[in-house]
Parts: sequence; structure tokens; C-alpha cells
Amino acid sequence: MQRIHFTATDIAKTRLKTTAGPLVETAFAYGLLGRGVAPAYARWRKQVAKRLPSWPQLRSGGVVGDPEVLLRLIEHNGSEGYADGDTAGPDALVAQLSAYREAAGLSEVWQAAIAPYWDHIEAYLEVECEARGRVVMAGGVELLLATLHPRIKWRSQVLEIPGGPDEDIFLDRRGLVLTPSVFLNHRPAQLTGRRSEGGELVLAFAAPPDVHQTANLWDEPDDSAQSLGALVGQTRAAALRVLRATCTTSQLADRLGISAAGASQHTTVLRQTGLITTRRIRNTVLHTVTPLGLALLDGLPTRSGSDRVPAQPFDRWRHALDGIPQQLAQHAS
Repeated sequence: MQRIHFTATDIAKTRLKTTAGPLVETAFAYGLLGRGVAPAYARWRKQVAKRLPSWPQLRSGGVVGDPEVLLRLIEHNGSEGYADGDTAGPDALVAQLSAYREAAGLSEVWQAAIAPYWDHIEAYLEVECEARGRVVMAGGVELLLATLHPRIKWRSQVLEIPGGPDEDIFLDRRGLVLTPSVFLNHRPAQLTGRRSEGGELVLAFAAPPDVHQTANLWDEPDDSAQSLGALVGQTRAAALRVLRATCTTSQLADRLGISAAGASQHTTVLRQTGLITTRRIRNTVLHTVTPLGLALLDGLPTRSGSDRVPAQPFDRWRHALDGIPQQLAQHAS
């Protein structure tokens, strides 16, 4: 059981975020492909099987059965724990190498299992966040933590999460970012993000849809529609859609799963081409779609959900995997 300890400052700094990002959701979905699924996911997996014929092979379990292994591998760039002379046993090295090989196929799972539905997934998670936000308004952050999941317990400033490693986690006045997840199924919540001093900790909590909610969630996109992403690029097309509702650069970065610097670069290009306007109110910079941008959005419907999701998170992840030392493979052989 994981025990996350909160101070008054941690509670004050705890916040909700729509999603932990496409990479994390893909890792959870990857794990879900390797085990039995609830009826709410049956239609999704049937469609994924058509796009990913090799998916039944994942049901054998192994490293892929626990998404935490993939997430840890990515978060630590595949090298921490070995660069400083760590003498892990051969079984641990083989497991790490297996995780590396399986993670190499993560982008394929993204394309087949997540990207076609990302529009609907993000809309679902937004509704979930809004509902949780109303809980905060009614009873504060402590009520939110107490009602996060039926299996998660809030006792005396400690959040108890079953199913994970037995450890105590101290937030050290950093607070916690809470994000709902569609595909988290193997445990009620999963910590992601760096646990080092100053790093942001994100707790993804299971928010599975019910059978009624999946009526639209797993609708396949219209592949005959012209792609806005083909015209302006996938990331900028995603940004343009997000900015239908005015938001800040950091909010845009959160929605797209990219860095604030990357979001700033994209808003600069969109502003220079007349597709958005930017105005400053005190210390806050707000971006809004212009009439020209709206006309472009309305005139060029999306080809698929992948147009809303940037490629950059997966590019950064691939670079991280490339950094795995060769000695890992040598020790495991």
C-alpha cells in the first residue's frame, strides 16, 4: 500500500488537471490490452484488434502487465540506476530490457488504441474534472481526496492507495496534481512524474466510463473528412481547437501534453498567421481564436482524433529510450 502524506501546504497546492497526457494514457491502455476487460471496454478492444492484429500476443502478461514498469523506464530515461555502477541482478536486467523492447512498440499502440478516440477521451476527462471541481467547491480538497475512488482512503492527512508498492511518500510542500484516467484499470491510482526534490508528482486515478458513457466514447472517426492537421500541422491544429475556449500558455501546454516553451512557440506562429490573438491582463497572457481561425476550424473538419494530439511527447520519449546504455543489453544477454 502506498501512503501519501500531506501537510496543510500540500493540500493548498493540490490541483486537478484534465489528463496526465497521451503517453501515460497509452501506457495504461497497453497494460489493459494484456488482461481481461470490463464490458465498457469491449467495443474499444474489438476495434483495436482490427488495427493492431498482434494485440492478442500481449495477453501473455509479463512486463507489459504492469504499466508502472513502462512509465518508470520512460521517466528515468532508461538509464538511472545503472549509470552509477548499480549492480542489479541478471533477472532485473532482463526485466528492464524486456520493458525496453515492449516500450518500443508503445507508439504503435497509441496510433491504434488511443489516437482515433482522443477527441472523445479528452471531452470525457474534462467532464470528469468538472465534476471533481464541484466536489472541491462544495467541501474543499480534503473532500475530493476522500471521494477520489472507493478503494482509496483518506485518513488523518494521509492518502492510502492499495495495490501499489508498500511505501510512504512525502510531498515536501509540493502538493499533488490529480488527473482522471480512462484506461487505468489495474489499480485505483498510479503515481507518475518525478519523485525527486522539486519534481512534479502526478496521481492518475481510475475514472472508467460506464456502459452508457461508452455509447459515444468509442465512436470511430470519419476517415473521409479532410484533415486540418495536414494543413497547419497536428500540434497547431490541436492548439487551435483548444483555443476555442480562451486559455493561458500553461493551460494550453497542459491540454496538449507539451512543454510551456513548446506551447509558446506554437502560439507565436498561430498569432503571426492571424489565427489567434493574444492579450495580456496583468501577469496573465490569454490566447483566443480569431474569426479567421474559427472559419478554418469550421471549414476543415478533423480527419481523426490524432489531429488533436501532438507528436512531440512521443518524440521525446523515443529519445529517452535511445539513451538506454548498451551495457544493459550486454548484462541481460
